[in-house]
Amino acid sequence: MFLNRYARQIAFSGIGAEGQNKLLTSTVAIIGVGALGTVLANILCRAGIGRLRLIDRDYVEFTNLQRQILFTEEDAIKRRPKAVAACEFLKKVNSEIVLEPVVSELNSGNITQILDGVDLVLDAVDNWETRFLINEWSVKNKIAWIYSAALGSQGMTMNFCYNNSDNSNTPNNSAVNSNRPCLRCFIPADQSQTQQQTCATAGILAMSTGTAASIQATEAVKIILNSPATREGLLTIDLWTNRFKNIKIDRDMDCPVCVCGNYEYLSRSGGMRVQKLCGRNSIQITPELQTPIDLESFAKTLANAGKIEANRYILNFTNDECQFVLFQDGRAIIENVQDETHAKSIYNEFIGLR
Repeated sequence: MFLNRYARQIAFSGIGAEGQNKLLTSTVAIIGVGALGTVLANILCRAGIGRLRLIDRDYVEFTNLQRQILFTEEDAIKRRPKAVAACEFLKKVNSEIVLEPVVSELNSGNITQILDGVDLVLDAVDNWETRFLINEWSVKNKIAWIYSAALGSQGMTMNFCYNNSDNSNTPNNSAVNSNRPCLRCFIPADQSQTQQQTCATAGILAMSTGTAASIQATEAVKIILNSPATREGLLTIDLWTNRFKNIKIDRDMDCPVCVCGNYEYLSRSGGMRVQKLCGRNSIQITPELQTPIDLESFAKTLANAGKIEANRYILNFTNDECQFVLFQDGRAIIENVQDETHAKSIYNEFIGLR
């Protein structure tokens, strides 16, 4: 089964049987299981990454189906968590690897636990705050990660590899260089506060996300295999105008993260977090203590207040006043709202977690 499944990949000189064995013993985390993340997961599952940890806070909607390749209409109708739906799909593709769905928002309080034991982190998120958090965790723990983003017909990706000579679980050669820049070397922290265009406002081509994620997945395999061909610099693409450009990025010798060791995002304290979701008329509320809750009990409590649809992962609530989705970790996505105060009011009235 092993030789037959990966025979064409083993035949490629850059991988071979030894390389395939390295892939099969590797653990890769994909943060964000949307347009980029589903392509990454699909490729790396079929390539034989031994353990894939898929991390996503959201559920499937019909607007996702145009570009998020692991989901079906049934997933959207049932609002299945993206991480769970993706793993269920991929289990039918490759039953020989381990697929781990994590339905949670990555934050300073859980990142160490969620990323425990990974060899490589792949960014497929839609916000800078999470990227800065990933960057700081990766610098601190000397674990390589790969950034990627796409919007409209454009995409970009960049490898961030650090000196990890003290970590035997990850690559350690020319592909991992402590002289390379980190994300904060060229992206300021206030980027996360700047209003950005989104998929809803600028649109998005599935070809853009597919191309950017395919390049990102290729670099992931190269890093795991310690390939000297691992790319440096920020690669930008525009499929509509047929432009590909690799931009050299220098390390900032005054960088607050990789030079000074200031981990602003990792050290942030708790408290209720309120976050507008990218390209959606929805606000996510995250309680300070993210502990597992009994959705069945919540369903019984809320039954007289509105319509309830629930499964083991999420609870959908709708009445004449509001609509929200409650997750096992206490997070809720309040839908059809723009005002954060109003969203918090709905959360406190119907859910009441702190």
